[in-house]
Amino acid sequence: MAESNKRIQELTKAELEIMQVIWSVGREFVVRDIHELLPDPKPAYSTVSTIVRILDTKGFLTHKTYGHSNVYKAAVSKEDYTDSFMHGVLNSFFGGSISTLVNYFSSRKSISVQETDEILKILDEDKK
Repeated sequence: MAESNKRIQELTKAELEIMQVIWSVGREFVVRDIHELLPDPKPAYSTVSTIVRILDTKGFLTHKTYGHSNVYKAAVSKEDYTDSFMHGVLNSFFGGSISTLVNYFSSRKSISVQETDEILKILDEDKK
């Protein structure tokens, strides 16, 4: 999602868990594929099927119907969702300020010298 103001709808915890599996699969799938890949304790198959249909309705998935079976695939990439979600967090909680976001995390968790060096390297690369 390039520098667009279009915000992707936020996923619920259950929807995000299903989408994480779908993104990791990276191909078309049927509900049974996703159900089998979920960690134990697995939700009921019908629960997974319902969440997949909701994700399809919300536009996160697309599907093709073959007989009585639907084959789904991701319509929103993990990168696009992450960009939209983090943009929302940045604006909603930190006034759009990356320095305020970094200050928030650094005041709650020690940042190692290695992590600091990595951050500085990333910022230096962005300047080039």
